[in-house]
Amino acid sequence: MGVYLVSVDARDWLGQHEGGHGKTAAALNEELRRRGQPPYLPGEPSGSGSGWFEEKMSPSMEGFAALCRARLTRAEEETLCGWTVLVPLFLDREIELPIGTAYADETLVAGAPQVLAIAERLAAVLGLPLDVIPATGNLALTQWFLDGEGREVAAARPGPWAEDLDTAFYAAVYLRAAQYSLRHGCPMAYS
Repeated sequence: MGVYLVSVDARDWLGQHEGGHGKTAAALNEELRRRGQPPYLPGEPSGSGSGWFEEKMSPSMEGFAALCRARLTRAEEETLCGWTVLVPLFLDREIELPIGTAYADETLVAGAPQVLAIAERLAAVLGLPLDVIPATGNLALTQWFLDGEGREVAAARPGPWAEDLDTAFYAAVYLRAAQYSLRHGCPMAYS
């Protein structure tokens, strides 16, 4: 059990079935229409040859929250960490939808370009070794940071990122989630 951050394929995004995000998709498109923007239609299903994104959000967030408070404005912190759905669209501000989720009373939709810009700043502050940190896969970051290889790399490549691997994990997760969303044109959500 636990909370997972996952990519959402087109069938589940538009689906009215249990576990589908059809109500969220319809409400988002209505708000985009109201703002004079075209509707959002997801790209190819995330499982169609490109793998998928799934990470277990299990480490302590205390260090990451402290990093965000120290380096970000309150608005930036909310953009980076407060969303329940991430979409590959530029949004001038987050969109609140009156649709409950398993983890929140409302759905807060954020744009991946804005999240990516903030996550890139934190990655730079920490000196994340992005050349060796996995980019995608089923629990790739979770396994890398929590099950060994991350500890080995931290010993060989010390720096701010290596001082708190839980903090580095969350910085990497938000960065890679935004990158994945933009690369594949798919939403991300907690499940």
